[in-house]
Amino acid sequence: MKKSYLFYMLFVFAFQLINAQSITFISGKTNKPLPKVSVFGKDGSILAYSDIDGKIDKKLIDPAQEKFQIIYDNFSVATLSYSDFTQDVIKLNDRVKDIEAVVIKNNKPAKYIFVKGNFNSYVTVNNKLNCYTDGIVTYIFDNKTKKLKSTNVEQFRVYKLEDAKFEKKQTANWDYDSNLEVPDMKEIGNILEYKSKKSTIKELKGEQKDQLEITGEALQKKEFALFGYRFFDIKSILNLSYEKGSKKTLRDLLEFNEINFLKLKHKSEPQYNQLILYTNFYPTELNFSNDNDIEKVKFSTKNSNYQTKYWESPSFPNMQSVFSSFFKDDLKEQQNKK
Repeated sequence: MKKSYLFYMLFVFAFQLINAQSITFISGKTNKPLPKVSVFGKDGSILAYSDIDGKIDKKLIDPAQEKFQIIYDNFSVATLSYSDFTQDVIKLNDRVKDIEAVVIKNNKPAKYIFVKGNFNSYVTVNNKLNCYTDGIVTYIFDNKTKKLKSTNVEQFRVYKLEDAKFEKKQTANWDYDSNLEVPDMKEIGNILEYKSKKSTIKELKGEQKDQLEITGEALQKKEFALFGYRFFDIKSILNLSYEKGSKKTLRDLLEFNEINFLKLKHKSEPQYNQLILYTNFYPTELNFSNDNDIEKVKFSTKNSNYQTKYWESPSFPNMQSVFSSFFKDDLKEQQNKK
């Protein structure tokens, strides 16, 4: 009996300790957890990003930053001071915009499924922005197997910070634009097959949508060395949003978000540098066709390529405006190749 009581007390203590070390963001409308909330410091550093339970680690909030911008759904929803993070729960006004239904242009079954939408992607080094891209892309899937056949970028912009440069032994200062990528939708047609892989899956059922979080890890205990460079602590977090109560098919997809983490250094550097790649996709149209021919442009981080100001649409996930509010003219667009 005493052992059972002791075990219970230890469990309660451990639970309270874990919760004391975290902060939970919740919706001011529904009181449900808010995943994918970014906490920006006053210098533009992304200090924390909430998981599917709405939680961030308190230790990540640096008091030296003083003021913090809270970004949700690509918009600033709050400005907080360090004292606000003494709370265990922070309620946010999250209903910035209603979920827009994906337009189904042709409902007749055909050989291919076209999923068109908006994307953005950005790399941070030690929490600070390194480079950014956004645009419009169409993914073509085989309608029978739901396997991805092609990724077709239609328009895009690329931005870089001026102070990035290449010095072989100083990986913190590199330009990581080659890591920028269009969201990888390779597995999305058969998302439930993740259950057979070595991944951790969590699900959150909300009032408007259902969300999945799939996490995977590698090189957690031992680094990998190559040509004088050290790689360590690889992790990926995939967040997917679907229509509430749906079968989680391509037709039901509302959002795709992926974060990839890697620690990197040259052997001469004393500490690892934390690299994080964020990629996001928001579908706008779904179409069926027997023809997989589509207009596209070559995606390159050396230039932008667009014909219209697509980012001015109210529904576009324009994170560039968020970053520009911190970095001003230092964040330079690459020349548009029309």
